[in-house]
Amino acid sequence: MNRAPPPILQFGTGRFLQAHVDLFVHEAAQQGEALGGVCVVQSTDSPVSTARTQALARPEGYEVVLRGLVDGQPHESRRRCQAVHEALDARTQWPAVRQRMREHTQVIVSNTGDTGWALPPGDGPACWQADAPVPAAFPAKLLVLLHDRWQAAPQRPLSLLPCELVSRNGERLRELVLRLARDWGGEPAFIAWLQAHPVWANTLVDRIVSEPLEPAGAVAEPYALWAVERQPRLVLPCRHPAIVLADDLAPFERLKLFLLNLGHTVLADLWRRATRAPELCVRDAMRDAPMRAVLEAVWQEEVLPVFDALGEGAAARDYLVGLRDRLLNPFLAHRLADIARNHAQKKQRRVAPLLVLAAEACPALAQPRLHALLETPD
Repeated sequence: MNRAPPPILQFGTGRFLQAHVDLFVHEAAQQGEALGGVCVVQSTDSPVSTARTQALARPEGYEVVLRGLVDGQPHESRRRCQAVHEALDARTQWPAVRQRMREHTQVIVSNTGDTGWALPPGDGPACWQADAPVPAAFPAKLLVLLHDRWQAAPQRPLSLLPCELVSRNGERLRELVLRLARDWGGEPAFIAWLQAHPVWANTLVDRIVSEPLEPAGAVAEPYALWAVERQPRLVLPCRHPAIVLADDLAPFERLKLFLLNLGHTVLADLWRRATRAPELCVRDAMRDAPMRAVLEAVWQEEVLPVFDALGEGAAARDYLVGLRDRLLNPFLAHRLADIARNHAQKKQRRVAPLLVLAAEACPALAQPRLHALLETPD
C-alpha cells in the first residue's frame, strides 16, 4: 500500500503517545480530519524499543484497549490504531529523519520522559554537518532538524507540540533550543527564524496509560484530554473531540496537577510509609478505607479551598467527580510503586506550587498534611 510521506514527526515511541496522540490521529483520519500519518522516531538504545519501533508501522497497526468507568459503569472498547505510517531509528537512520524534516514535516510532537530535555556533554555545532552522527540529546536533535528546515524550506508552516509534563512546555522548549543554538554559534538569521517562524505550542495532556502491550500497543482509560494554547498559525495534527483549544492553559494545569497528580503522590506517599504489597495499585488504594480517607481529606480540606479562592471551585468539583471514577478504574493496573518513582521530584512539582498558591490566594488556610508530606525526608 502506497502512503503519502507522513507530515507528523513524533519523538517518543512509548505507550502514552501510542494511546493518546497517535490514537487521536487514527480516529480523526477515519473522519477525514487528520493532517496525515505519523513518522515515529526511536532514540533509545534497547531491544524492547527496537522491537516496538519495528512493530509500530506495520500496516495492520497495533491495539489500544480502553477500559474504565464511564458514569460509574464499566466500559471496555478496543481500537486498532493505524496512524503510524513510518518508524525510524535515529541511531541508524538519522539522515532519513533529517530528510523527512526538510521535505515533509508540518507538526512535531514529543514525549521524551522526565530526563528527555537534559543536555549531556558531547553534542555541538559539528552536529549540523550533513554527515554528522545523530546528537545524543533530544533538544540537540531538534536543533539540527530545525536548522535543516531553515535552510531547505524556511517559509513552510511548522508547529511543535511537546507533550512533556512541563508547565508552558512549548515556551520552555523554545528557550532551551534557542540557548543551544546560541551556544553552538548559530547564524543570527537562523536564531531570528527560530524565535519568529515555528509555532511553539504550550500543551497539556491528560490520560492514564497504565500498561504496554507487546510489542506495541497499550491499555488506557477512556478519559483523554489534549489542551493546546491557541496561537496564530498553529497547525494541529488532527481535529478530535479530546483536543481542546484554549486561550489559557492555567486552569487545565491546576486541575490535573493539584487533583490528579497530587492525589497520585498522596497515595504513593502513604504506600511508601506503610508496609504494603509492592503490587498495590491505585484502584486498591481507593478501596482501602484509611488511605481513601486521607486522600479525600486532603482534597476537601487542603486543595479545594484554594480553587474556591481562585473562583474555580465549581470546575474543580466537577473534575473530581470524574477523577474518582478514573482512580477507581477496576481494569487499570496502575501500580503505586511506579508512581512513587522520583518521589522527591514529584513532590516538588505537584505539592510545592499548591502551597505557594495557597499562601497567596488564601493565607489563612491550614494545610498540615501537605506541609508534612513535602517536608518529610524521603
